[in-house]
Amino acid sequence: MQLFSNKTDEELMALLSSGHLDAVSILFKKYHVQLFHFFLKMGNNKPNSEDLVQAVFERIIRYRHTYKTSMTFRTWMYQIARNVRADDYYKQKPEVPTDFSVSSEHAIADHHSGGYDEILLVQMEKALNYLPSEQREVLLLTRYQQLKYAEVGAILGCTENAVKVKVFRALEQLRSIYFKLEKL
Repeated sequence: MQLFSNKTDEELMALLSSGHLDAVSILFKKYHVQLFHFFLKMGNNKPNSEDLVQAVFERIIRYRHTYKTSMTFRTWMYQIARNVRADDYYKQKPEVPTDFSVSSEHAIADHHSGGYDEILLVQMEKALNYLPSEQREVLLLTRYQQLKYAEVGAILGCTENAVKVKVFRALEQLRSIYFKLEKL
């Protein structure tokens, strides 16, 4: 494994594709936390998020021969993550929150008692949960996962400019929801 530690993600995928299955452990160590938080913020609970991360890496191994070097590994990985999440969604059909009057005390209790900034963060995360899935996803990919608009465009199958528009609209919707929740 020491042999693989100085390789780029794309080089690790080339090794994985050629049968060096140990290469996936480096990729897992690098990305499992990011994927976990992506799934968690998309509305999954912790155990389900952990399961989805495992499913992503199982698919990376299973479909390693389909990886194209014209795409960054992260972009390809998030395409797989979206597919895994979609498969899981259709199996479980999670309940989407619609009631804005739910007290934020429950959400705040999930976090350690903190200052004003922490309360604002909890309120922002709550507002994020009220966004439609597509808008939440584009914000998570661009803001939380810090993918470039071009990478997100490749993941979503649209242009970079279309991603910019989606992010703008999602931020506008998030702002609106946030202020509605703040008034409660």
